[in-house]
Amino acid sequence: MDWGKEGTWMKVSWRMKVIGREERDPAEAKGMDGVVVLSLAASKQVLGSSGITHGGRTRKSDSLVVCEVDPELKEQLRKFRFRKETNNAAIIMKVDKDRQMVVLEEEFQNISPEELRLELPERQPRFVVYSYKYVHADGRVSYPLCFIFSSPVGCKPEQQMMYAGSKNRLVQTAELTKVFEIRTTEDLTEAWLQEKLSFFR
Repeated sequence: MDWGKEGTWMKVSWRMKVIGREERDPAEAKGMDGVVVLSLAASKQVLGSSGITHGGRTRKSDSLVVCEVDPELKEQLRKFRFRKETNNAAIIMKVDKDRQMVVLEEEFQNISPEELRLELPERQPRFVVYSYKYVHADGRVSYPLCFIFSSPVGCKPEQQMMYAGSKNRLVQTAELTKVFEIRTTEDLTEAWLQEKLSFFR
């Protein structure tokens, strides 16, 4: 970075760029128009350590943590898929950070979307499997199983990464195809859910 004639900093536009895996001195990696192009090694120097520690192991911030699914939860999800009741029901799941495992938090019967919304924390992610009695516009009734990923704005980055990294494995374990996401718990309403389900025939 250069100094102006009056001893003040000249305005320099910065952008980050990974140049393969080459470790280069930032001073040598200057692009056009005063833009400094940083290598991966240089960006770490500027940003500092951004790794996340889990159980004594440090994982890079650009790699997602994939948590296992608790065996007991797997069995509960299997039973939930084949339930014969026709009322609305929900399973809320969370990530056990210490065990790095997705576990059951609570199960509900006869719960509306609005009531379910009140059970979700406003500042922490959660996974939900929801069995919903859906009355179609033509009068048909179905009972879709919905996977809802609640990832509210304002969550801790570490939490967001653990949940985001574990989502696909949980969806595969539950064998669900209707997968939705909300960024605020206020989004979870019956109208919102019916709109999402209207795309499925």
